[in-house]
Amino acid sequence: MRIAIISDIHGNAVALEAVLADLQQFPADQVVCLGDAIQGGPQPAEVVALLRDLACPVVMGNADAWLLSGVATDAEPVTAAQETMRQWSLARLSVDDQAFIAAFAPTITIELPGDRALLAFHGSPTSFDDIMLPETPQEEFLRVYGPFAPAILTGGHTHLQHIRRLGETFYFNPGSIGLVYDRHQFDPHQEASDPRLDPWAEYAVLDVTTERVALEFRRVPFAAEELVRAAREAGCPTSERLAREYATNN
Repeated sequence: MRIAIISDIHGNAVALEAVLADLQQFPADQVVCLGDAIQGGPQPAEVVALLRDLACPVVMGNADAWLLSGVATDAEPVTAAQETMRQWSLARLSVDDQAFIAAFAPTITIELPGDRALLAFHGSPTSFDDIMLPETPQEEFLRVYGPFAPAILTGGHTHLQHIRRLGETFYFNPGSIGLVYDRHQFDPHQEASDPRLDPWAEYAVLDVTTERVALEFRRVPFAAEELVRAAREAGCPTSERLAREYATNN
């Protein structure tokens, strides 16, 4: 059984379409989305339409919960620019689109061959705000994720492809479809600095049979200039910032 795990699309339909084209060449039996699918990018309605067509299960992420409620649940302050983007995104979404997002699940469990199971979530099985990094202390990792073994665990949120062992099983993050960047590039003393975004989409494929488990991390290039062009045509408030972040003037 091949399962494609996608996450953190953040309103980037250009990147999602690149991944769907990749999946046409290397098909999966199932697609699962780990949340933060809609909010933050210039194509929220387009991503909703693509996810509807996929008919795949989608986890609720913190960004999409905030999009609908306007209530931030993490420790980060909401900036005026973020609220402007939120209101713009909501204006692009129909009532049916918003109901579709509201139906995203807290977690998703998929039964796998060999009496295994995949438990999918955004941050952790208990909170979409939980952060798991490669350097997160092992004690904290075991405290948050250990109770859910022996399932294979997969979560997004940090936009970082990585894997961590958990006894006889493991946790992995498929990376981000729509917002890939090197988190080490940020200068905490320079608030106005723009990150350099990478023009590729990341996802993972879990391949499970009764005899073995295989995991593949994939990166698929997409046309960043198309995303910037779509943002400008839609009047997205972040279009010029996107152009700077992708280093394109097209």
